[in-house]
Amino acid sequence: MELPEALLKIENLRTYFDTWAGLVKAVDGVNLDVRRGETLGLVGESGSGKTVTTLSVLRIVPRPGKIVDGRILFEGEDLLSKSEEEMQKIRGAKIAIIFQDPSTSLNPVFSIKTQLMEVIQRHQKLSKKDAEEKAMHLLDIVGIPDSKLRINEYPHQFSGGMKQRVAIARALSCEPTLLFADEPTTNLDVTIQAQILNLIRDLKSKFDMSMVLVTHNMGIVAEMADRVTVMYAGRVCETSVVDDMFAHATHPYTVALMNAIPKIATAKQELQVIPGNIPNLIEPPSGCRFHPRCKYAKPICKKVVPELVEVEKGHLTACLRWEEIQADLRKEREKAGRRRSS
Repeated sequence: MELPEALLKIENLRTYFDTWAGLVKAVDGVNLDVRRGETLGLVGESGSGKTVTTLSVLRIVPRPGKIVDGRILFEGEDLLSKSEEEMQKIRGAKIAIIFQDPSTSLNPVFSIKTQLMEVIQRHQKLSKKDAEEKAMHLLDIVGIPDSKLRINEYPHQFSGGMKQRVAIARALSCEPTLLFADEPTTNLDVTIQAQILNLIRDLKSKFDMSMVLVTHNMGIVAEMADRVTVMYAGRVCETSVVDDMFAHATHPYTVALMNAIPKIATAKQELQVIPGNIPNLIEPPSGCRFHPRCKYAKPICKKVVPELVEVEKGHLTACLRWEEIQADLRKEREKAGRRRSS
């Protein structure tokens, strides 16, 4: 089946932070794409570079961060060649973002009406009355009752889940082509998390958007995403359609993430944790950045930087030993199957 064309294509992106401690290579040669109409899950531990990649696309990397190399092609045009004035017309209108914590992304001193109308009127030629009506309609769409009353309230008068609904309304106010959702359920209880994720999925379909869902939760990826890209220490280590990734991940880091997911059938067993920590990105490990934590690592892994290679159509991995590891994993699965049947 022919895949849809790429709406967003990131090529060799490098975003560094020049700090007093040294140069932090937060994003170091990232390549990924987002296709029209799809949801891409962007996965990895904290510090893997997911959020910095997102902020780089919008060109809102906080200081002292700086994009030092690469291309970010959106609808065929390089966003890194755009002026700040041109980017202001794209942000919110064509590319929008739902931030991790609505308590910090919503301004506490302005009413919900002011914050929604600001985005609407910046990008659309609407009168104040029409903009206010659209803002109320957006609150209705995201499931906030009594919109005529609540639109005049302030963020502190809303619960965490309701604040996130307001943040979603603001992100969708101009019906963007591409939506980034950066850990959109952080700090919400499980019931509200499910409501927010269902809302995002429904609205993505309603507005016919592409979406990048940034998360560390593989369960959310399985539920929400069409494809998944796994990042580690500022680089992409694997990308595939979701079903293929869960059926036969090829990179040792992805395999370790899968094994760390709690399973009901093995609830009494200890979780398989990934040993060690994300490396220092001022002085990252040589070769494959995962090799200090990888049980499959060989001396070559310390010397050679693995490139993304296609292991099958649409499935890319950055591991020098993926074929040998796949053979080992098959043997482990067969052995486990024999133990269960005996």
